[in-house]
Amino acid sequence: MLLRIRVALPDRPGSLGQVARTLGVAGADIVQVVVLERAAGRAVDDFTVVWPSGASVRRLLAGLGAMPGVRVDGVWQAIGAPVHGGNDAELLAQIAVNPIDGLSTLVDAVPTLLAAEWAAVLVVPADWAVRNGSADGLTALSASIGRAEPAVAHASWRAPQAPRLPEVTPLRARALTGPDGTRYAVAPFGRAGLVLVVARGGAELPPEPEPAFTNVEALPAPTAAAFHATEVDRIAQLVRAAALVLGDQLDLVTAPPVAKARVEGISSTS
Repeated sequence: MLLRIRVALPDRPGSLGQVARTLGVAGADIVQVVVLERAAGRAVDDFTVVWPSGASVRRLLAGLGAMPGVRVDGVWQAIGAPVHGGNDAELLAQIAVNPIDGLSTLVDAVPTLLAAEWAAVLVVPADWAVRNGSADGLTALSASIGRAEPAVAHASWRAPQAPRLPEVTPLRARALTGPDGTRYAVAPFGRAGLVLVVARGGAELPPEPEPAFTNVEALPAPTAAAFHATEVDRIAQLVRAAALVLGDQLDLVTAPPVAKARVEGISSTS
């Protein structure tokens, strides 16, 4: 089983090695380490590890948490080791070669790039934020839109049949956490009411074995880490670049008929 483990630790010589040794002693085989942040004497690192099936993840968390100054910010199952470097440019090149399938190419690639589970491009009502009229009318419009779900235009192949979608308005790049604990990152394309949503944490880890120690049993269940600011920035840059590459092609993206009728109903009653 491939796990992603986010750890905050002191940014001093030897700290990273101590965490790596603790992971190794627990049985984890490290395949990748990504430094997300180094500031004010602290670092945030993501470890991608091969974890033995049937081994206790909570026991691993207990071992890491016992290290002075170390905090585990999240653990989740990964599809593969996230890739960096020139892969974003390669993805944009693939989109440029076949712009008709550009959005599908983007949503299928982003989860692997960012250690996520699935991604989708949503269509939101075109007049979600700006509407002429009284303040009362604008409040009523905002409330009606808040009750409506965005329409899924494209979804990655691992996306749920009916994914739970976060509230994407106001349209700006940011990280969100859903009521069920799913972590989201959203970024608007800047035209056609399109928004990219990336999700992690919806899939549960395998059941824990019977605990050998009561203090391990008392630990909270592992949860996925929220999208880091550097990850949100990367998603936003990808979306902006894809919007430039696709251009007017984005204006051809439409919501499914049922969702479109729902949006038209909101507009007619506001």
